[in-house]
Amino acid sequence: MSSVDVADELVYLDDVAVYQRLAAARQSVGRDLLRDPVTLARGLDPTYRMRPHLRIIGDALADVGRGACDRLLILTPPQVGKSTTVAEWFPFWWLATYSSDRVAATSYSDDLALRRGKAIRSYVEEYGDEYDLRMKAGSGAMQDWEVTDGGGVRSVSVGKGLTGHSVNLLIVDDPHKDRADAESEASRRALHDWYSSTALKRLQPDRNAVVAIMTRWHPDDFAGRRLAEEGRLEDGGRWRVIHLPAIADPKFGPDPLGRAPGDPLPHPKIPTRDRRALLAWWADMKKTSIVRDWHALAQGDPQPAEGALVSEELLRLIRDTSTKVEPQKIAVAIDPSGGGRDVAGVIGGFLGDDGRVWITDDVSGAMSSSDWSMAACRLAHRSDAAIIFVEWNYGRDMCELAIRTSWETLQREGEIPANVLMPAIAPVRAKQGKLLRAEPVAQQMVQDKVRLRGVFTDLEREWSTWMPTDPDSPGRIDASTILVYGLIPEANKGAIVHAPLPQAPTPGTQRQPPRSATPYERRVGR
Repeated sequence: MSSVDVADELVYLDDVAVYQRLAAARQSVGRDLLRDPVTLARGLDPTYRMRPHLRIIGDALADVGRGACDRLLILTPPQVGKSTTVAEWFPFWWLATYSSDRVAATSYSDDLALRRGKAIRSYVEEYGDEYDLRMKAGSGAMQDWEVTDGGGVRSVSVGKGLTGHSVNLLIVDDPHKDRADAESEASRRALHDWYSSTALKRLQPDRNAVVAIMTRWHPDDFAGRRLAEEGRLEDGGRWRVIHLPAIADPKFGPDPLGRAPGDPLPHPKIPTRDRRALLAWWADMKKTSIVRDWHALAQGDPQPAEGALVSEELLRLIRDTSTKVEPQKIAVAIDPSGGGRDVAGVIGGFLGDDGRVWITDDVSGAMSSSDWSMAACRLAHRSDAAIIFVEWNYGRDMCELAIRTSWETLQREGEIPANVLMPAIAPVRAKQGKLLRAEPVAQQMVQDKVRLRGVFTDLEREWSTWMPTDPDSPGRIDASTILVYGLIPEANKGAIVHAPLPQAPTPGTQRQPPRSATPYERRVGR
């Protein structure tokens, strides 16, 4: 062999070694990407936007794949990347890990389910070679296709299409089309029956899991029924729940992202550090949503609309931003947090020359005593309130001390001028029982004695969903009740159990015509 041949051989061997090292490195990277579906998506797709909430979801999906839990429910607002992650990248990750398994991708419509199935298939065709994952020859059906190792994906709408097909992983992606579908008892019953009698019966004993992703619509929607029947993992039940509301709220327990109350959920199209833009995005969604939709879809907290003291229709009717009215007495009312509730109610308003109470401000929130007293003092100064009402029944002395201390602090820091007198502090002795306390105020709304000077999403939601049987009434309800009692004390003289149906307020009228008392009203005193 000539020296030239030897040199060529050495170059060839060197190329082989380099190729082998590159192939080994590539395989190592491929294995590292299988850590979880989000890592896989981020590594393979440069357009995939990583966000902290998706990392939480990816870790939970990986736990499902490793057998740490077999039921996972993910609740988020719409359009935050959950479906792309869970209904497309997760099934591909599952097949790359368990290539002989069968995946069922279901949704409220065949079209949406088929779109998910096509996306998973495109990942197999583009990236599958890295994981020895290849399409089976002749597997051309978009709704039902297989890979060479026997696994595959079937894409169908909920309610049909799984009989006769084995399933290792069931994905339920937005099983309800819209509010009308979720509020239809017949539709909910059909969905629950399909899940129980068909979907669960297709799961295989060697390896099986159910992952549901959805926005909430109704207390008895797919998520509500699963949790009611099988319970949460932390309570000894079966379902692990990842609940990520648009705005963090302590009522839902520890936040998965460790957010403080009031912090926004990240969004794939908004930089995570741009808190102002995130808050503006969710605030716009809140402003453009009806009360029930905001709390159901954005916060994952649907509430029944039936049985509440005040209807959504009535609350819409008493919104009034155009009627000219002269304030006679401006006030702020406070219900401090307590009784197991973290939200302190701080509501502002005035008694108008028309004899009505007009609610103008709601700065309630999850606050400590120093925080809510500061918020109340700032609101009182901004609105030029003459009086601050506090509840006599609970913590009167503590409230007074907190308010006086906060007013002095704000004056010392220059936020309130030193020559501005602090409003008077007046206790309101409300009825002891929650129902007896709230009902007369609800009746004032029915009689058009209370109006809202704008849209107050959280306040309206509490009034339109609170049930007389609930053991605790929310802070905003209690604070608005105290405001009404303080400004029109006669509202506190009697309770009305059955309020008449709401009627549209007549703009510009001073008072509604008197009506005959019901037998119950005559008994308790009208």
